[in-house]
Order: sequence, then C-alpha cells, then structure tokens
Amino acid sequence: MAEKQPGLTYAQAGVDIDAGNRMVDLIKPLVRATARPGADAEIGGFGGLFDLKRCGFSDPVLVAANDGVGTKVKIAIETGRHDTIGIDLVAMSVNDLVVQGAEPLFFLDYYACGKLEPEVGAAVVAGISLGCREAGCALIGGETAEMPGVYSGDDYDLAGFAVGAAERGALLPRQDIATGDAIIGLVSSGVHSNGFSLVRKVVEKSGLAWSAPAPFAPDQTLGDAILTPTRIYVKSCLAAIRGTDAVKGLAHITGGGFPDNIPRVLPKGLGARINLARVPVKPVFKWLASAGNIEQNEMLRTFNCGIGMIVITAAKDAEAVTDAFAKAGEKAIRIGDVITAPNEPRVVYDGVLDLSE
Repeated sequence: MAEKQPGLTYAQAGVDIDAGNRMVDLIKPLVRATARPGADAEIGGFGGLFDLKRCGFSDPVLVAANDGVGTKVKIAIETGRHDTIGIDLVAMSVNDLVVQGAEPLFFLDYYACGKLEPEVGAAVVAGISLGCREAGCALIGGETAEMPGVYSGDDYDLAGFAVGAAERGALLPRQDIATGDAIIGLVSSGVHSNGFSLVRKVVEKSGLAWSAPAPFAPDQTLGDAILTPTRIYVKSCLAAIRGTDAVKGLAHITGGGFPDNIPRVLPKGLGARINLARVPVKPVFKWLASAGNIEQNEMLRTFNCGIGMIVITAAKDAEAVTDAFAKAGEKAIRIGDVITAPNEPRVVYDGVLDLSE
C-alpha cells in the first residue's frame, strides 16, 4: 500500500498566518499611540469602534474619503525605506476630509503583499500611526492580506479609509464664494503622492540610482528626497476655519493639479486666475521639468508645483486668513483671485512658473 503523502498547508501555499499574528503584535503599541476622544485605538476585534457622542458635535454630518499612494509605494520598496509611505497614505485621505470642513476622526488601512514580512509591515504602520497623530485621528483597525500570485517578490500596496465629521452648518465649500475672492496657496512639502509614474520615468531617463545624491538636494539621496511625505494640512486648516470664520473653500491639489482641482470647489460659472510668478516652485519640480523636458502645462496638471492646498476667502479677509495659517505653521501666499468663467478653461494663468534650476 502506497504511503500517504502529508497534506498541504496554508503556509506551503504561501500564506503565513503566524507572520500575520507577529505583525499584529508589533503594531499594537503604534495603534494605541493614536487614541483620541471617541476611540481607545485597540485592535484585534472584527471591527473598530468609535463613540461619536464623545467628540462634542451637536448635529454632525459624517464625511468619508479613501485613497492610496499610487506608484510612490514602488520607490519605498526599491529603496527599502518603508517608514514614511504610511504618512502619505493618511495624508491623502485626511486632506480630502478637511477641505469639506470635516475633522478627521478615525482611519483604517489595507496592506496587501505577496509575502508578509512583519518588520516591513510594522514600519509602514509606524508611518500610518505618525500620520494619524499629525491629523488628530485614531487608527481603529485595518486589514493585512498576504496574496501570493497576485503580488510578486517584495511588492506591496496600500489603501486608506478615513472618516470625519463636521457640524451640519459648517460644511465646505460655502455657497457665498464670489468673483473677487482671494485665492491663497499653502506651500507643499514636495511632490506629495501624485504623478509618481512620471517621476519614476524621469529618474529612469536620468540614469540616477535612488542611492545617488539628489541633484536638487545634494545632502539627501535621491530616494529619500523623493519620498518626502505628503504634508498634512488638517490642524492648520481647522485652526483657520474655526479661528477666522472666513474660509469659504479649500481645494486639495492632488492629481490634476490646479486646472482639475480648483474648479471642484467653485460654483458653476466661476473660475480662478492664478499668478504663476507667485507660486514657490520647489527645487524638485525644477529638476523634474528639466530632466524630463516637461512643459509648464504638463507640470501644472500632473504635480502640485509647490502648492499643496488652496484656500478661498473674501479679499477683505485675506490678510487675517493668511495670518491664521502662518500662526498654525503654514507658509501661506496669495496667488490669485476668483473670476467669472462661464466657459472652459476655468483656471487661467498670468505669468510663468519659475522652472529654472
């Protein structure tokens, strides 16, 4: 009689349940560090709990957003630096919440990979924890999926889900945005998390390794400089909204840049006139434009070019709003005005970007 072969196991199929449990143990203290009123930030159950009553809202409207980090994650994998990409993940969702006047309350993440390395996953969650603390929201749960055959080698991907709340009468954009309102830009930290397929193409064309000194920041490697995390604008925006009562609208400058994102918060028939000479173009964008031979309009529609958030306020309140953002730690610059725009394009430009290196 033939000897019976031992049965297959899940681990032999490429999924290590023990590795998943080790990762959970590694990230528990990182998750607890994000506790806030409404959530104790404990994980291990089937769902995360949040007590909205403890937040002090009287008539709240919930606002939800989700996003990923695009192909920026590929640079984290190729450089072996996993500690900042989680900040990007949080930023992309919570910045979308605050533009609607919402305070981020809680966040959940989804981490998918081909082979789970608990230390790599924990490094990613460390960034997520830091991003949540910067945004003032609790990390109340998430999912880790090990999927051999879907992801190869060291590849992984991320998605994030954020929920916030605003009082019913405080949602943005306001309905009183009008011609002549001031447009203020908040300076970005770098490329943020959009346009990285083009970034990677430029780096490939340049022939530079991620470990090489960055041409635009010689004190950093190219990989570290490009991985600079997306700025989280939540606390400064909420401070300005609540402190001035003069913020009419906010626009997060993500994929699509100025021309696609600013009109999203403007009433029909209105547009924006942007003075490009006042946009503080960061060195990374100058290098990308030069090394990739990228035209100005392509830069403006692909990257933030130095402005990560747009603020709209009445012209008479522009100075007070700018001061409020400055006190909250932002560099705020008036870069344009709201105009009548019955037809396309709804965003027009004066001057040119300073793309000279």
